[in-house]
Amino acid sequence: MSKLFSIDECERLTASQVHDLYRTYVSRSQVSLMTSFGFGRELVDYAEGPWVYMRDGSRVLDLSGGVGVLNHGHNHPRILAARRRFAEQRRMEVHKAFFSPYLAALSHNVAELLPGDLNISYFPNSGAEANEGAIKLAYKYHDGKRGTILRSDISFHGKTLGAGSLTGSAENHFRFPGLPNIVVYPYGDLAALREIVRSTRGPDGKSDIYALMAEPFSASSIRCWSEADLRELRELCTAEGIILIFDEIYTGWGKTGNLFYFMRHPGLVPDILTYSKSLGGGKASISGYTVREPLFRKAYDRLSDVILHSTTYYGFGEETATALEAVNVVVEDDYPARARQIEAILAPGLERIQKAHPDTVQRVAGVGSLHGVFLGGGPKLLDLAGKLVPGFSGDPHFRTKLITLSVIAHLYREHKIMTYYSPNVENPLIVAPTLVIEPSELEYFLSALDATLALGLGRLLSRFVREKVAATW
Repeated sequence: MSKLFSIDECERLTASQVHDLYRTYVSRSQVSLMTSFGFGRELVDYAEGPWVYMRDGSRVLDLSGGVGVLNHGHNHPRILAARRRFAEQRRMEVHKAFFSPYLAALSHNVAELLPGDLNISYFPNSGAEANEGAIKLAYKYHDGKRGTILRSDISFHGKTLGAGSLTGSAENHFRFPGLPNIVVYPYGDLAALREIVRSTRGPDGKSDIYALMAEPFSASSIRCWSEADLRELRELCTAEGIILIFDEIYTGWGKTGNLFYFMRHPGLVPDILTYSKSLGGGKASISGYTVREPLFRKAYDRLSDVILHSTTYYGFGEETATALEAVNVVVEDDYPARARQIEAILAPGLERIQKAHPDTVQRVAGVGSLHGVFLGGGPKLLDLAGKLVPGFSGDPHFRTKLITLSVIAHLYREHKIMTYYSPNVENPLIVAPTLVIEPSELEYFLSALDATLALGLGRLLSRFVREKVAATW
């Protein structure tokens, strides 16, 4: 038998050795992609707060926020302490024959924090699983008598077959088989939605729609529904008996300046809310969906259906204990207020940068600790240059991507700042820091972005393309 790595040996691997292992056992293309930005060329030693510390002694300011996972930052001390206590006391992880006090308490706390009768929760592992569970409950609520589900044209709900078929992001460019009878509506277009609802009625005049998926704030495109349209959407779904599902997988737990984005509108309550990302405090893989109590009771709350929807790791001990502490930190340290304080620095700062570089920065938008910088411009020669970069040939948005990626790469290489871009709609550069970041660290980022853009697109692009082509060959 081949030699197996121990943990000690694993931690002594060099970056080159890790790359080789990835190429052989994981994905060659993933190595190519990650090293394009510089992120993957070095190995991480440890991480704390908004900082990632590299093995070479340097440190990187993480403005990606773990793509929604790190509202608490890297290795929050209270989260670590909760997990350490769980392990040291040898608490039981998972066993379906016993009740879990952690699961019970987490369900209670979530219900206390959410409005209306959003009282019943289920906690699987990932955001896609939470959305899958929500969809199943909506379908079961109608006893399978309705067959149509609505999702938006720019939605992102996950990458499993079910949730992936409800995802409209260009990131899912290959269409796998999925749920039947999906009807797509334009994001935020209530008039179009009303027409779709009218056109999908059955012969008896009743609606055939069992659920409508909506992201009140789209984290992948930096767009939002207006308050008036969200309220009308709620009224429409109530009138037609359609289960309204709000997906706040990314935007929950304080990210946008409210506990959840929809909660900035008092009295607005979905039928089901899905969430994940920072629920695990940056250390646990856990998600959740919370449903209005009458809907759950009708769909599942009978002995014959009690395990109709379940997973092996539902209510996993250490994950629910971690989430319990993570939610308490969000509330006790007022993470929504922290997000608003971040917005008070980032929003005007990014607007100043847009005014200083109008040819490159088309616009900026965002809320709380989630902002997008929409880049563009440059000569038409970019179309030709972009075709030299493997992986982008034939992409109608590769000009924008090329510009955005060149800025991301420069920020990382020269300023040790990590950002990312969203491959949805306008492909913005995303600035989404942890909620424990300091004002001085935000100002450092703004200065670095200003200095990067001041170099001009020509210098940024030529270096990025040269490095990408050199890495390929």
